[in-house]
Amino acid sequence: MKSEDISKTTFRTHYGHYKYLVIPFGVTNAPNVFMDYITMIFHPCLDSFVVVFIDGILVYSKTREEQEEHLRILLQTLRDRQLYAKLSKCEFWLDKVSFLGHVISQGGIVIDPFEIEVVLKWETVEVFGKGTKSL
Repeated sequence: MKSEDISKTTFRTHYGHYKYLVIPFGVTNAPNVFMDYITMIFHPCLDSFVVVFIDGILVYSKTREEQEEHLRILLQTLRDRQLYAKLSKCEFWLDKVSFLGHVISQGGIVIDPFEIEVVLKWETVEVFGKGTKSL
């Protein structure tokens, strides 16, 4: 949140006045604003070695050396903007990754088998005596 906008978030309770220092959860357009901001700060890296979607950041590289450099750039960009990645949600040095319903690997991009499995497990039921239908 921009420092000049912090005062605009002031609210009062019977305990006193408070203001948000970061975008609070539950604000309708917060995910859109955040994604626009992340897209803006990573614009030079997009489609080169970074893909972003809401709060997901995917870094891809051809070699381990490239990966190290790409991660260095990404983490420095976050640090410069005072943004932080939660280490417990980060995964490094993966040969393949599931991202937005797809599995991405050196072999290419395929639909995540888990997504297909859900559809294959749909049960069929009798609907008003007109045969079976998938749900």
